[in-house]
Amino acid sequence: MDRKRVAILGILFVVLVVLVIVFFKSGLKEKIIPAAPISPPEVEPLRLQPGQTRIVILFFLSENDTLLHPEEREIPADTSVVHQAKQTIQELIKGSRRGFISPFPPETKLRELYVTDEGVAYVDFSKDIVEKHLSGSSAEISTIFSVVNSLAYNFNSIEKVFILIEGRERETLGGHINLSRPFLPLYDLIAQ
Repeated sequence: MDRKRVAILGILFVVLVVLVIVFFKSGLKEKIIPAAPISPPEVEPLRLQPGQTRIVILFFLSENDTLLHPEEREIPADTSVVHQAKQTIQELIKGSRRGFISPFPPETKLRELYVTDEGVAYVDFSKDIVEKHLSGSSAEISTIFSVVNSLAYNFNSIEKVFILIEGRERETLGGHINLSRPFLPLYDLIAQ
């Protein structure tokens, strides 16, 4: 069990170092341009026939490295983009089916999700995400970019993600990563 904890802590530490470097290199710039961007899916269905589904890609941590690993999930596609985005986050909260590490405490709930005309998704989580979150900046980074990358990768209309807790802005999840601004996706964290 200790070996597993050390591996997870090592992974989270490396993710933290990468994000700190990106944070200080980007300064106050609006966009982070990844070195090798992964293209989002070409087609984003808005309305389909009842009962149709679509595949979305969720991103989870692995014990083997510091990257986010993709996992496919099927969601209803006969609803609005906002509803599909909610379904995507709810599937992310449920956790991996392939043994990857979930970035959320199991008690976490999605309270609401909104998308503005400017492409900013506001994702509102229950207080459990803060109260029962693993400590450390690497754990915060993993949680944030699992959400941001899962939404931005699957929905062309979502460019940035702002995280709220119980309907309000919060400084951090656990004292490390600033949540006072929306996040751009960071595709460099995705395993190839």
